[in-house]
Amino acid sequence: MDQMTPSVLSPYRFFSAEEWSGFRAGTELTLSAEEVKRLRSLDDPVDLNEVARIYLPISRLLSAHVEASQHLFRERQRFLQAPDAAKTPFVIGLAGSVSVGKSTTARLLKELLARWPTSPKVDLVTTDGFLYPNAVLNAEGLMQRKGFPESYDVGAILRFLSAIKAGVRNVRAPVYSHFSYDVVPGETIAVDQPDILIFEGLNVLQVRDMPKDGKVVPFVSDFFDHSIYLDADEADLRRWYISRFMRLRLTAFRQEGSFFHRYSKIGEAEALEIAEGLWREINARNLHENILPTRPRADLILRKGPDHLIEQVALRRI
Repeated sequence: MDQMTPSVLSPYRFFSAEEWSGFRAGTELTLSAEEVKRLRSLDDPVDLNEVARIYLPISRLLSAHVEASQHLFRERQRFLQAPDAAKTPFVIGLAGSVSVGKSTTARLLKELLARWPTSPKVDLVTTDGFLYPNAVLNAEGLMQRKGFPESYDVGAILRFLSAIKAGVRNVRAPVYSHFSYDVVPGETIAVDQPDILIFEGLNVLQVRDMPKDGKVVPFVSDFFDHSIYLDADEADLRRWYISRFMRLRLTAFRQEGSFFHRYSKIGEAEALEIAEGLWREINARNLHENILPTRPRADLILRKGPDHLIEQVALRRI
């Protein structure tokens, strides 16, 4: 059975964008057009209308989950007679392919959730910082598999999320530079007991082989209270990736010191061929081998149409 085909047997309920917009239920729009423009990524057409019809209902749903989780936490502390236990953040995992718009979605949700009447503290961390440094990837022959599961320091990710869930103060997360295309040596950000943490990355819903001896093998997603997968047809993902590459070739790649600076000095035909090759040999393979197979594990699936806007929402049944 295809779980992504609407039916009474699917674990999801499916809604068109228009149906989903009705769940806004009067939620106030707290972002301005200028703020949306600042939050969206290159070539992402999301605007105030898209925020109102898609992201406001999502923020309303997530806020309800957060409030229910906090209530359950308080009840459990009463049961355990441990009223002084550290607060446990609500962790939202956000997965999806390269070029699908994860960064825009993560930033929009962070701002919307932080502006709810309860004014929760919301932090955003991406898995990019947990990539092994380029020197390590080169030494291990993994540079052409950057973004694949084996290119991440999964142990560091699990230690980070374990500390977050334990309520530890000032947990440090490494920082990644898209300009240098590498982890920034010695630079970190502090995550200090947020109410909500959005953890965004290609493979955050990835699982591993189960141990035969029954030992505990934690997955990154074990630490999530809610998970979102951003979806689109592969043909659209490819087109968006190549379009962004060609735009960056004329903008950010032209800056001296950029890892991709060399691509700004070649002709358009050669650049297009390189972009096609990067998609085919790296990103498409990662999508098929690692990212797309995790889609059915998400609680909420946001499917984009060719115009880069959400056209369908699938919500896992309770």
